[in-house]
Amino acid sequence: MQNQSQQQAYDRGTTIFSPDGRLYQVEYAREAVKRGTGSVGVRTPDGVVIAANRSVRSPLMEQSSVEKIHQVDDHVGIASAGHVADARKLVDVARRRAQTEQLRYGETISVETLTRSVTDHIQEYTQTGGARPFGVALLVAGVEHGEPRLFETDPSGTDYEWQAVAIGGGREDSQAYLEENYSQEIDLDGGIELALGALAATSEDDLTADDVEVATVPVDTETYEAVPRDDLEGILDEVSFDE
Repeated sequence: MQNQSQQQAYDRGTTIFSPDGRLYQVEYAREAVKRGTGSVGVRTPDGVVIAANRSVRSPLMEQSSVEKIHQVDDHVGIASAGHVADARKLVDVARRRAQTEQLRYGETISVETLTRSVTDHIQEYTQTGGARPFGVALLVAGVEHGEPRLFETDPSGTDYEWQAVAIGGGREDSQAYLEENYSQEIDLDGGIELALGALAATSEDDLTADDVEVATVPVDTETYEAVPRDDLEGILDEVSFDE
């Protein structure tokens, strides 16, 4: 009984390490990410792609109100998996950081610097009393000086750079699909198809344009672009995904 009560004390303490060096609240935040719908990022020589599977709970719900991908700056987009409200808060943090860089220095912020600012903010909530960790993971994608960049953030406040990565529900299946089919020579259109295939690998039904959001940041323009629904319909009609 005593051991159980000690376990509960570490469990409830947001900022307390357990004897084996674990922060249980951070681990629970990671579980919240796994319960979210999946998002995928793909880096190609021609630019970077982010795609997200969005869940519309009712036919009466406005699809445009379900946001999984956000534009942060002209050259950066963010996709999320986990608690949507937490994602919106971190997107606001990223937008303010990008605007501050532009106003203070007269230049756009680098993708890596922006990601590190967001993860620094996330990390503070793993060591602050009276607060909880953010139950969301992000994919930060953009182009800086002609170089595509793709980062993942973790509820612990750690960031990782990837060539292709999946977060959220069904990550294992999506990541396996990416590892099997990714090539460093694919173009931007191939990156879109690969990202959609990774999302389809976790779906029991056929993927439709209503189920997903996709955005790109091409190298030639270095500008965030949302892929129109009609274009997504055309891609999904033409491509057969092997699950």
